Amino acid sequence: MKSAKKQWPVYLCTALLLLSATACSSAAAPAGSGSTAPAASGSGSSEASVQTTDYPKKAMEFVAPSGAGSGWDLTIRTVAKCLQDTKLVSVPMPVTNVTGGGGGVALSFLEQNKESDKILAVYSPPLCLIHLNGSTPLNYKDNTTPIARLITDYGCFAVAKNSKYNSITEVMDALKKDPKSVKIGGTSSAGSMDHVQFLKVAKAAGIQDLDKIDYISFQDGQATAELMGGHVDLVTSGISDTVGLVESGSVKVLAITADKRVGTGVIAQMPTCVEQGINVTFYNWRGLFGPKNMPDSACRYWEDTLKKMSETQEWKESCAKYGWDLAYANSEDFMKFLDQENEGYASLLDSIGMLKNK
Repeated sequence: MKSAKKQWPVYLCTALLLLSATACSSAAAPAGSGSTAPAASGSGSSEASVQTTDYPKKAMEFVAPSGAGSGWDLTIRTVAKCLQDTKLVSVPMPVTNVTGGGGGVALSFLEQNKESDKILAVYSPPLCLIHLNGSTPLNYKDNTTPIARLITDYGCFAVAKNSKYNSITEVMDALKKDPKSVKIGGTSSAGSMDHVQFLKVAKAAGIQDLDKIDYISFQDGQATAELMGGHVDLVTSGISDTVGLVESGSVKVLAITADKRVGTGVIAQMPTCVEQGINVTFYNWRGLFGPKNMPDSACRYWEDTLKKMSETQEWKESCAKYGWDLAYANSEDFMKFLDQENEGYASLLDSIGMLKNK
């Protein structure tokens, strides 16, 4: 995997460096965008250099905070392909995998290039969780510009094809008797998404000793190998991460965290926790973020362009293929959503003694 070490030009003038913001400015929002979000830091010279008529002039850098084939990687590559296929964007949009720290290394990369208008990164709940659990001091409010929420994916719990477990309720019954009787594997670190989505379901199922559940974190792809080797009993991940394994006959899905069945083909055959009597959902939202001081006009350009993309047939077909629900939200609404989600994550982490930052 190639490392991302590019440094981008500084666009902000000193006079406005004291300004701070959390979303695109509403002062010059595109007509019909509906955005009234606070202004992002930016100077007159930056604004002049990023006009909607000639921006972007040069290649963008799209960042996946994890390795090839991961949910983040699949999402950002699907966005790039759709933008090209629909001719909404004409400049190159190569994807760089900036891996490590459960997304923290990519977040540091955004912070190092916080004045850039040439970088967009995809994120999901770990953006909040890795700050709350103390993995990084960086966070979505102070170190990114939320551009748009695009989709909702869902948690997915899979076991080996020959596993003795045939439903998520059987797993929960075993954990009630002995919280260490089922070894759970995932890609995210303890206290991040794969772990937290399983704990949320376990809590809803009535398990008391959540902190005693045996969760093991692995590098990209290793969790599946450990499952196949019998070293873990269940892997917690996302639907899009699991489809290929189901199609190959390697695993069986016990449950997903949607409120109802989603997608088509093998995805539509995946049962929900709700239909098995565990009334809980977990939304693995995904959206795009720019650096903290990305100029307003660049933020507005991408907010508007991604909205147009979300309405295309190409995008809708891609979402159906991967079992993603359409969930576009503009910058302002995305920020409000993040604030609400962050509170919920903090509450859950606090209940298992893993809340380090608020």
